Parts: sequence; C-alpha cells; structure tokens
Amino acid sequence: MPEGTPEARLAALGLVLPPAPKPLGTYVPFQRDGNIIYLSGQGPRDAEGKPISGKVPTEVSIDGAYQLARRVGLSLLSVAASAAGGLSRLRALKVLGMVNAVPEFREHPRIINGCSDLFVAVLGDNGQHARSAVGFGSLPNQIPVEIEAIFRVLD
Repeated sequence: MPEGTPEARLAALGLVLPPAPKPLGTYVPFQRDGNIIYLSGQGPRDAEGKPISGKVPTEVSIDGAYQLARRVGLSLLSVAASAAGGLSRLRALKVLGMVNAVPEFREHPRIINGCSDLFVAVLGDNGQHARSAVGFGSLPNQIPVEIEAIFRVLD
C-alpha cells in the first residue's frame, strides 16, 4: 500500500472521487449523528448516472460484480468524505453488502470484497470494518449490488 494520506493513496490507485450521486427516491445520501455517518445504500451507475442492472453470475460475472462493488465503494467514500470534511477524517465501521444473485450463488463475500478492498487500500487501517455480505432475489432497478456503510469521523 502506498504511504501517505488517503488522498495520496487514492491518487496512486489512479482514482478520483466521483460527484455524490443524487438519490433515486425520498431519502438523503447520508445522516450524520455526532461523529457517526450513516450512508444510504448505493448501487452502481453508468457515466450518465443510470443504474447498471444484472443478476450475478448469469448476467454479471463474479469479476464484473466485484468491480461494480468497488465502484460503489468509491462513490460511498465520496459521500462520506464530503460529510466528514475529507478522507483523512474517516474510519470505516460497518458495511452491509447486498448481492442480486441466483438462488444457487454462494460467493457473496467475494463480490463485496470489491468495496472492502478499496476501503482498506484508500484508508489503510482505518478502512478495516465489520461487514455482512448477503444475497437477495432482486434489488431496486435490478442492480447487481447495493452497499451501505457506517463511518466514524476522526478528530
């Protein structure tokens, strides 16, 4: 892992925080209660902001779903950094990853690792978190993954 700040590690990965996505319903992207930030669930979107759809692994491959979870993780980091005043002020506490998969699918954690691996790569030890990775028969707009997270704001 590159040394330095989370911002430097993000740049070393060749990544830039995207603009926070606009909610697709009646909710806000996050709620902050003291030093805790609760992020609403997000799914992957294309360059125009439209939801990407597909069931894992029949319509979206395992590797493809991992990359989509990573993309969602980047978007979650963007919202959290905006709420906290920067990436350096974040410590990941909990991730809930939901995978839209066929009933026989058993590798849900492998998909959500896309998000978890990104959090650790960018935030270092502050990216380590508790996690649940579960399967669903469907998700809104047939997105392949939805992920929500909880962060602590560091002083």
